[in-house]
Amino acid sequence: MAKYRKLGRTSDQRKALIRNQVTALLNNGKIVTTEAKAKEIRKVAEGLIAMAVKERDNFEEVTVMAKVARKDANGKRVKEVVDGKKVTVYDEVEKKIKKDMPSRLHARREMLKVFYPVKNVPTQAAGRKKNTVEVDMCEKMFSEIAPKYANRNGGYTRIIKIGQRKGDGALEVLLELV
Repeated sequence: MAKYRKLGRTSDQRKALIRNQVTALLNNGKIVTTEAKAKEIRKVAEGLIAMAVKERDNFEEVTVMAKVARKDANGKRVKEVVDGKKVTVYDEVEKKIKKDMPSRLHARREMLKVFYPVKNVPTQAAGRKKNTVEVDMCEKMFSEIAPKYANRNGGYTRIIKIGQRKGDGALEVLLELV
């Protein structure tokens, strides 16, 4: 007996479908899909959430010196002429960064195997390329989703049956984060 549902697809199509649905679920909080797909998606999503909960505080704050380009009042880089060439002027600044411990880094890389890139488009600027923002799903998992489920032992998702789909009669469900 198989340990997973094949969903009537080849392995690469099935993996892509599950990756896409898991990314959408964790980005939006809920999705509507068929019951069989929801049960497969739930397995992957709950594993990722459990990993994020376990590793959410496993980092250290490190202060580093960084070179940052000096900017003028308009936000443009300041340039100086050195040996007849224009060169950007840099200032050294102290920055605090989060340095992942090895197990959190491993968890982040495992998550990146599953997540597709996500872009958010603000509603007032829909259709404009310059206003799109790339969402870091791993950081969202560690900073938003994991603290919400910190005191919960599993059961991070809920399946609510909606009814049959009109076209083919498949049972549709709402899969959402609890």
